[in-house]
Amino acid sequence: MKKIKVNQMTSPRTGNPIANQFEIYTDKGVYFQSYRSIIAFKPYNGKTQLDEYYWDYSRTTSKYRNEFLNEGIQETREKIKSKEYKLVNLN
Repeated sequence: MKKIKVNQMTSPRTGNPIANQFEIYTDKGVYFQSYRSIIAFKPYNGKTQLDEYYWDYSRTTSKYRNEFLNEGIQETREKIKSKEYKLVNLN
């Protein structure tokens, strides 16, 4: 049986839950979901994947995507360009 665990992201500053921002833990890796869209997937083995449409969708999504990836937008763009990150359809 596959185990899936969903955690609502919390503010590093206050520790309070952040509405509509989730980390989904599966047996293959961790997904970041913002509202109803999967934004990123960090597999336990392999390249991080970003949704080709939603990865840079809005200011709010970008803020929490940066937190999930533990980096800023410039570093994310560089990793996409160098193909360290893969743009795919996650939705």
